[in-house]
Amino acid sequence: MDTITLGRQGLEVSRLGLGCMGMSEFYGASDDAENLRVFETALDGGVTFFDTADMYGPFVNEELVGRALRPVRDRVIIATKFANMRGQDGSFLGINGRPEYVHQAVEGSLKRLGIETIDLYYQHRVDPNVPIEETVGAMAELVQQGKVRYLGLSEATPEQIRRAHSVHPITALQTEYSLWSRDPEGEILPTIRELGIGFVPYSPLGRGFLTGQIKSPDDFEPNDFRRHNPRFQGENFQKNLQVVTAIEELARQKGVSTAQLALAWVLAQGPQDFAPIPGTKRVKYLQENLGALQVQLSEDELRHLDEIAPKGVTAGERYAPRR
Repeated sequence: MDTITLGRQGLEVSRLGLGCMGMSEFYGASDDAENLRVFETALDGGVTFFDTADMYGPFVNEELVGRALRPVRDRVIIATKFANMRGQDGSFLGINGRPEYVHQAVEGSLKRLGIETIDLYYQHRVDPNVPIEETVGAMAELVQQGKVRYLGLSEATPEQIRRAHSVHPITALQTEYSLWSRDPEGEILPTIRELGIGFVPYSPLGRGFLTGQIKSPDDFEPNDFRRHNPRFQGENFQKNLQVVTAIEELARQKGVSTAQLALAWVLAQGPQDFAPIPGTKRVKYLQENLGALQVQLSEDELRHLDEIAPKGVTAGERYAPRR
């Protein structure tokens, strides 16, 4: 497994990370024994970069990550996030970027993870009611206190990124990016490259859609949040499926899986500064994702994928309105 350095502050991570959210929530049922096997397989494959958040579960995903990674703490990078508040019953309570909440949230994450220092601490969403300078100022205090090593943002705008970076160096930006979510190419990627901030694409397989495994909305379990996602509903689903079918055909011609082709495309967009974090709760899919590291795309293949899935091709919004 190759490594890259995120940002200019020296955070070295594996070229491919592991998103852990789906092991606890949002994508249907999971099995803890299989989850732990996924962690073991990832470590054996050279993955050192693991991503969670306090809201996943809620709260229990950090506990799972801590249980799996504490025995190998000296050789892994653990990233977690705060700001999306959840109740114990799973209710969504809004976004909180107040400085006092930053200090409260980190204590909860450290306790659940069972570690002394978080390697990369993200503001999960920017609080529109709190100046980002105040939030990042509180995050910087965590660095000074030794509770956090590096700071990150998730789903921030170019202006917010610049303002945050002026307070304390931002090491990484995490934003959805894949063949069907290419919006960051407009202003976000040029901004973070100018500032020397690394990029962590989440959902690089389009929430599983770009694997080619999903052929109908009925393929989702009853408690799978994708059932309520506009991209997976009605006419949007059928339009998006046509794009995936074209990607599948190119994958067949190349002799790789659809998922490997889609993930290899993301990797090719940032060979020096991208560390995608595809999520999975099954060993076989993790092994498939790791295989994408061996897939090389020619200029013709990259051009063909650009034609199949140009920016803006995807039908439907990324998220349903929160109820």
